[in-house]
Amino acid sequence: MALWRECAAVEMPRAVVVSRLDHARADVAGEIRACREAFGEGVLPLYLPPSDGSPGLVGLVTQRYFDYTSGHPPVVRTVGVADVVRMTEARNELIEGVIAESEDETLMERYLSGELVPEETLITDLETAVARSRFYPVIPACALTGVGTAEILDGIARACPSPLEHTPPEVTAVDGGPRPRLTTDPGGPLAAEVFRTSADSYVGRVSLVRMFSGTLRPERAVHVCGHGLAERGHDDHDTDERVAHVYSPLGATLREVPHCVAGDVCAVTRLSSAETGDTLSAPDDPLLIRTWEMPEPLLPVAVTARSRSDEDALARNLSRLVAGDPTLRLERNAETGQLVLWCMGEAHAEVVLARLRAGGADVTTEDVRISLRSTFAAQATGHGRHVKQSGGHGQYAVCDIEVEPLERGAGVEFADRVVGGAVPHQFIPSVEKGVRAQLARGIGDEHPVVDVRVTLVDGKAHSVDSSDAAFQTAGALALKDAAATAGMVLLEPLDSVTIRVPDEYLGAVLGDLSSRRGRVLGTESATGGTSVVRAEVPSGELLRYAIDLRSLTSGTGEFTRDHARYEPAPHRQAAG
Repeated sequence: MALWRECAAVEMPRAVVVSRLDHARADVAGEIRACREAFGEGVLPLYLPPSDGSPGLVGLVTQRYFDYTSGHPPVVRTVGVADVVRMTEARNELIEGVIAESEDETLMERYLSGELVPEETLITDLETAVARSRFYPVIPACALTGVGTAEILDGIARACPSPLEHTPPEVTAVDGGPRPRLTTDPGGPLAAEVFRTSADSYVGRVSLVRMFSGTLRPERAVHVCGHGLAERGHDDHDTDERVAHVYSPLGATLREVPHCVAGDVCAVTRLSSAETGDTLSAPDDPLLIRTWEMPEPLLPVAVTARSRSDEDALARNLSRLVAGDPTLRLERNAETGQLVLWCMGEAHAEVVLARLRAGGADVTTEDVRISLRSTFAAQATGHGRHVKQSGGHGQYAVCDIEVEPLERGAGVEFADRVVGGAVPHQFIPSVEKGVRAQLARGIGDEHPVVDVRVTLVDGKAHSVDSSDAAFQTAGALALKDAAATAGMVLLEPLDSVTIRVPDEYLGAVLGDLSSRRGRVLGTESATGGTSVVRAEVPSGELLRYAIDLRSLTSGTGEFTRDHARYEPAPHRQAAG
């Protein structure tokens, strides 16, 4: 359902393939009904399996039987009497749906008056309806027997729009300035997009490129830019590279070609800086194609090398995988020290781990740790005294501070109310530096301390032994002294979560959120018999939510999450 909505947003033509016809409990009619309920009335079959269960398809448009009993290609036969009766109603519904998109406004009237619609006219209107994303043909198929494979390819070739019919994406100049809309013209400005990046054991890095405009030729320089950096005011992924060879991919085989024109797909090797989603254009006319709106990876997996010898292989393979997969995000958490891969789901995570191991990196996974914070439980004062005399130049610094907790999200503030020069002016920044460093390190539990105001109120200095380092140490000691008096509160991150689920699973999802200490902010009805739930849930309860939600809703639920704030953790969480 999520993929269907993504395609609908860009008006991409779609078809539905009902697979596994050889299964003992295959129910094509039931699957078509389910698809119509989910996707709308435009979902109608082009073919139906024969009533006797033999391998083959009955074409509703051509009214012919494609018999796969002897294998591929099928033998075309006359439709049997039993199937003629069975397909009449389905064919009439198909014809009415197709000719509704016809440019001949009189065709529907002629059809309803009993006139036969020529097969050529019906096929032409069918292609028009599919290209306009208003009709979604259903084709039964079976990979094991080959039933339906030729029909699927025929539907793609004849009913889906060609590059000339497809509107290229929007482009801008690299600096963000407007540019005219592209056309699929081999003589136009060069504009191509890297839609996949992989590694070949012989030729190295391979970039699969889709050409929207212009012509790409070997031994020419191209401008590489992307990742939406121009939109955000960055320019750190913006360079020129030379294309050595241009290939036409055929499976795993790369066939060298003299050029690649607009509307075609080609492969380019050894573009070291190009990553999936990047734009290739002419160096003297750099362009940026509108970036993809990729789904956010929501399943964190913490990985670690099994031994020191695996660390180099892990780093090398991770950079290659992240460059080729825009739905994979790498996070190096400085607080927990973990290397976290954010994946789309459990299957995606298993594929990523398998590729890491195949690349020579023996990796293991571990539990993901949440970055916690702490704050002061109450207002307190602290006294810090750092005095050392061991012969020669000594160390002397004394400071008194007041610490008070602030509202959530306020951060850390430092102020001074020193009077009479008790702490010399040049050492006040030293106290602040020591206090902030100790807050960042944490007090006792090593969690950074946030949402506090620290005020320097008094202190003492020595004309010879006082120094920057001494007052830094005294400031940290005063902070620890205040913490011992006031006590500390552990804070856990809270996420804002938006969940879209079919109405039938709403009760189960709400109950599950309650078990995760979630606070539901509201629910609202959405299109297609779905509901949207907005809630706030502790981040630690969402580590496996991508898997649990899919299980809870039979794969139909989806969610997004954003960090909201930190809130006090329950006592049992703090104790853990």
